[in-house]
Amino acid sequence: MVDVELRPHIPRWSDEIRVRSDSAPWQHGRMSDLRWNEAKNFFDPNLMGTLPDLWVPGVTVADWQVVFDLVQSSGWPWEYLEGGNVRPLPPAADVLPPAADAEYIRLPVWPVPGVQVTFWPMSAAEIDFDVDLRELQGQAGVDTLCDFVCAIGRRLGKPVFMSAEGQYGYPLLGFDPETDRVVLLADPIDHG
Repeated sequence: MVDVELRPHIPRWSDEIRVRSDSAPWQHGRMSDLRWNEAKNFFDPNLMGTLPDLWVPGVTVADWQVVFDLVQSSGWPWEYLEGGNVRPLPPAADVLPPAADAEYIRLPVWPVPGVQVTFWPMSAAEIDFDVDLRELQGQAGVDTLCDFVCAIGRRLGKPVFMSAEGQYGYPLLGFDPETDRVVLLADPIDHG
């Protein structure tokens, strides 16, 4: 588990998010949301687990459809799988909420070569997905995750949260729709 100061609940952006003025250096010709040196513990698979939990709370089937449409229109390679079978991506209303006897559904997406994001359409009320932190190392990895999370959050107009694997409900970083960027929601403790 990550050694951090956690906030006890999912924050309300307007009351609890403070964007640090020193957290936005220029990277790769654009403004970076986070710096590797301040966020590296949140990208450490040994501290966070290999597959941290990411989610968008308070959604509807229509929001899932927005994500499905983004995936299809973005140019990102993707596969929609029911059980182990690749199928065409159906309308979100056809798979959400899932029937009790529905096959296992997942939607892997590759926003950049070598980085897989997997959506898990399990609930009509929440968009769940994960990433493999081993694929997101260094400033390029931070930028890739921030770009992807921003794309989802901007399209939905909603916050997107990330917690350590299995630590759902305790977000460490997330997209803030009010500031239009990814911000730290907890302070990582650097052990060296």
